[in-house]
Amino acid sequence: MNRVAACIAVAALAAVLGAALAVPANAADVKIGVIYPLTGNAASAGQSARDAVHLAAEIVNTAHPELKNLPLGATAGLPNLGGAKIVLDEADHQGNPQVGQQQTLRLITQDHVAAMLGSYHSSVSLVATAVAERQGVPFLVADSVASNITGRGFKWTFRTTPIAPDFAKAYADFLAQLKQSGRKIDSIAIVNENTDYGTSVGASIVQAAKTANIPVAAQIAYNANTSDVSAQILQLKTLNPDVVIFVSYTADIILYFKTMKNLDYLPPIIIGDDAGFSDPSFIPNVGDLAQGAINRSAFDIGAPGSNSYIVDRMFKQKYGRDLDDTSARWMEGFFVLADAINRAGSTAPDKIQAALRATDLKPDQLMIGYNGVKFDSTGQNTLASTFLVQLQGKQYVSVWPADRATGKLELPMKGWHK
Repeated sequence: MNRVAACIAVAALAAVLGAALAVPANAADVKIGVIYPLTGNAASAGQSARDAVHLAAEIVNTAHPELKNLPLGATAGLPNLGGAKIVLDEADHQGNPQVGQQQTLRLITQDHVAAMLGSYHSSVSLVATAVAERQGVPFLVADSVASNITGRGFKWTFRTTPIAPDFAKAYADFLAQLKQSGRKIDSIAIVNENTDYGTSVGASIVQAAKTANIPVAAQIAYNANTSDVSAQILQLKTLNPDVVIFVSYTADIILYFKTMKNLDYLPPIIIGDDAGFSDPSFIPNVGDLAQGAINRSAFDIGAPGSNSYIVDRMFKQKYGRDLDDTSARWMEGFFVLADAINRAGSTAPDKIQAALRATDLKPDQLMIGYNGVKFDSTGQNTLASTFLVQLQGKQYVSVWPADRATGKLELPMKGWHK
């Protein structure tokens, strides 16, 4: 064999070996595409979501008899697909809708994922689900809450999380009860970042407050990437509302609390709309400034032996911290999608779509505080629900409604005052 022929033979062998290495160990593995913000201004939330999804995949792929109530908890793999394992095919959308759009298209058309899971930012979920819709691939939205993600007539989008109007109604009901109990709730202010997430939730809160006859002193929109929120804080200081509701991502809400302390402004009640308030970096950065802040959540660790308690213990052992609301909603979304693929008994998109439509999970089959999972014709989970938690010390404690409370509501908020 001459030198040229030998080189060609070696190159051919290398190509064959490379192709062999690229083949999954088990050809029956089911590939799910997942997009998160692993870099950018919500990177810590994205990393936490990734941790939750990785643990969820581990739970599905291996047997956990202690999770017998959780669909696929006690079994190893997907029984209806011969025990096939789920493989995660992941991408970083950077909090950028254009990148999210590109990555979703790549995962579907090049990697041929069976279904998609995402995306944290509502602005990313809006465009990513549109890509999946055009490609005819199921996309499960685990935690993006802008109302218009569902309701567009899409047939391939399913969302497990509660949405903006659900949260807005919860805040209005909570404040109405406080007012009835004698607390001064004469006006509220809403401060929201100005993308699809903040705009949608902010508008829903204004509408819910109007319905509950709670005056809105102002709705202040701002850019989440801003480096100075002094003007917004001074505006709040002048208006002096009884309640301020923040709809903010991580970097911006940390900036708000630091600026509030610098300008010596602390309203009697602060409510956070999850997002930045639930980010793993929130309490380490400004927990000492935000004592008594109220946040929404669908996750509580729960009683020993419950699905939520067992899963949280596994998460803490693996990552050194408890699940937060965002990561828990990602985990539940993954479980719902995996259960549907198993019930479909197939990786064919239309079979998975039909199984998602037929989903009817009960509360004891979940690891989060929803009333169940059942999708309406728009793809929205009609049984999603939320409650309110309050930062007391180094952790959030459930305080509302009464039947979900594990602690006592403490008002006015202490903030940085001892």
